[in-house]
Amino acid sequence: MKPCLPLSALLISATLFGCSNSTHSPSMNLPLAATQKNPGHTATTTLTGEGNQTNFDFYITGVPNGTILPPRIYTFITKGTCQQPGAAAFAMNDKVNTEPNAGTGGWTFYRSAPIAMQELLSGKYAVVVRTSPEDGSADIFCGDVAHATR
Repeated sequence: MKPCLPLSALLISATLFGCSNSTHSPSMNLPLAATQKNPGHTATTTLTGEGNQTNFDFYITGVPNGTILPPRIYTFITKGTCQQPGAAAFAMNDKVNTEPNAGTGGWTFYRSAPIAMQELLSGKYAVVVRTSPEDGSADIFCGDVAHATR
């Protein structure tokens, strides 16, 4: 009877693990292009759906000269595209702090928006990264969500 107990525990654990991952959407990568205000820098964000929200993990290699460090970064999901931007659909600015990325000289930050990833991918939206008002509120990166890849 004792050998059945570890097997039962293993089966329960495997079942719970499978169920906990079934609501998780696969992650997608979205390259962000530097604007004319931030030439020579690169950025990317990873989108991960969790129910009715999408999480964004950002990495940027730099900000414009003269930006106060550590940079305070504002992020938005706008309607339209980077070439034809529309109004902001979601502001992801409940926090604007960044963390230095050791060894690369870049910065990382995390944001989320109250929109399901499937809905975000089905519409025309762009992700915009902007400097703080103290640094001129300059758009420094942009990426069209339609260009996200697995």
